[in-house]
Amino acid sequence: MAHEEKLSAKVSTAASDMASDIGSFIRAQRENAQVSVRQLAERAGVSNPYLSQVERGLRKPSADVLAQIAKALRVSAEVLYVRAGILEPGETSQMRDAIITDTAITERQKQVLLDIYASFTFQNESTREECPAQSDPAPGPNAAGDYGANHVGDV
Repeated sequence: MAHEEKLSAKVSTAASDMASDIGSFIRAQRENAQVSVRQLAERAGVSNPYLSQVERGLRKPSADVLAQIAKALRVSAEVLYVRAGILEPGETSQMRDAIITDTAITERQKQVLLDIYASFTFQNESTREECPAQSDPAPGPNAAGDYGANHVGDV
């Protein structure tokens, strides 16, 4: 029975830590966007006291509320879901994180940038797999535009 109580306490502590983490993240995003608690609550369609409790880690918001807050903050709901423990994190990428958390662009613009970025990284990975790096540089012109001593006939 003592083992079950310890496990229950650990789960409760983890849930509390997660609520605190999502709350502090929302607060940081709100402050970064220079929006008051009251303004964000109004934009997200939640009460001012409720949002304040979320930010202080006293309440854990539902996925629906997180989506509303994300929309109001102009950040990806996915980021909030991962922070809240609702969604497993995908591959980490500083570029991807920067795009998702940028408040200067719309959700549509973020998605377009993420799609383009994913396309480029996929293309580069495919190219690397098809053509592994060679130890000798390929013959070709140098920075001056000529072929230098590597050119056939320059022996």
